[in-house]
Amino acid sequence: MKALADLVFDNRFARLGDAFSTPVLPEPLEQPRLVVASAQAMALLDLDPAEADTELFAEIFAGHKLWSDAEPRAMVYSGHQFGVYNPRLGDGRGLLLGEVVNDAGEHWDLHLKGAGQTPYSRMGDGRAVLRSSIREFLASEYLHALGIPTTRALCVTGSMTPVWRERQESGAMLLRLAPSHVRFGHFEYFYYTNQHEQLKVLGEHVLSCHFADCLSAENPWAAMFRAVVERNAALIARWQAYGFCHGVMNSDNMSILGITFDYGPYAFLDDFDAKHICNHSDDSGRYSFSNQVPIAHWNLAALAQALTPFVEVEQLRETLALFLPLYQAHHLALMRRRLGFTQAQEGDGELVERLLQLMQGGAVDYSLFFRRLGERAPAEALRQLREDFVDLAGFDQWAQDYAARTAQEGADQTARRARMHAVNPLYVLRNYLAQNAITAAEQGDYGPVRELHAVLSRPFEEQPGMQTYTERPPEWGKHLEISCSS
Repeated sequence: MKALADLVFDNRFARLGDAFSTPVLPEPLEQPRLVVASAQAMALLDLDPAEADTELFAEIFAGHKLWSDAEPRAMVYSGHQFGVYNPRLGDGRGLLLGEVVNDAGEHWDLHLKGAGQTPYSRMGDGRAVLRSSIREFLASEYLHALGIPTTRALCVTGSMTPVWRERQESGAMLLRLAPSHVRFGHFEYFYYTNQHEQLKVLGEHVLSCHFADCLSAENPWAAMFRAVVERNAALIARWQAYGFCHGVMNSDNMSILGITFDYGPYAFLDDFDAKHICNHSDDSGRYSFSNQVPIAHWNLAALAQALTPFVEVEQLRETLALFLPLYQAHHLALMRRRLGFTQAQEGDGELVERLLQLMQGGAVDYSLFFRRLGERAPAEALRQLREDFVDLAGFDQWAQDYAARTAQEGADQTARRARMHAVNPLYVLRNYLAQNAITAAEQGDYGPVRELHAVLSRPFEEQPGMQTYTERPPEWGKHLEISCSS
């Protein structure tokens, strides 16, 4: 394991030059203190977990010190925000500190959010607040624990720096990790500004660093776009299967790697509602839970437009047409697993769709339904789950069909329970749990956020003494709307 001082940097994106990013130094936070750190994320850099307890750790990730080989830069990009093109966005409060190479030869971007003003801050102060930093930290590490591709979060550093949003809050910084922070919006920026030479440089960089297996294709750009479509189909299927609402699926919040990116007012469904809107600012419901599939397709079309200088339009259209069937196949495979099926049968898609329709409008906790469905033999489990449904006759018919389908699997209940519990989490990152941890952290008590992170790091395993984290949310905690302000 390594100390902080021993990290090795290879800043490939910085070497692209000033057309792609601007050198900026972080603005330090006052009286920094570590709020929470992820030992699992630190391991990606081969960092010794004990480093989190050092004074240097908080100083570096609050902007007071830097490695000599770090090259902090603010990236420039554009993007479609709520369907409207914004020609110049960029890292307005974040900095790419540099790229660390671990002992396995993997490159990891170190990206510091809340690092102060940049040329892309527009009218903003470049800061992040404690609540949003904690929320992104928890979500990043929880989605990873669920097996959903995501950026990772190494730590949150708090401070005494005042930051004004709807009220005065305390400033914080989040250090997140990813193999790349290139977004769909990077490609859009160089396309719409007619900087096609720079667009070519960007594409060749992304190909060589992240899609090397596409370089041998007849048209590497076309092969890369197909890979991006395939990755996003798999990603969105996981979001929908596990009830995750992103909240702000702007094209500048879409990673070229097909990972969950730029957490804002996200939520996991409590009571199932396909129309759920988690973003307080989303008046039209553009980014509602049910709209995430068509919006992902829309964003991929926006990316395809930016690739037209290098790929024929008809080929882009053909590739884009693969998204929905790929999504449907991935989603059905995931839902089969959640329902305890090991074999594929023709009627499974209809069985899943009927269940979701029955859940709508009831009091069915989306996550706990699947967990409890596997707790006991089907007939007994279904009797206990029945009371949360409105259409009891419809549910009874579904339950009968599900029990018959389960009987065809031929597995005993012990094997079925183990199989279902391995994919259906007992512990869910609910907004009210995050809010409770944030409230304590804002009062200087970091114990709750650290405990919540530890519990969520093992979402499928029953953990003694953590029963409170398995309960359904109180009424006040259901369907909390979160704003974009951070």
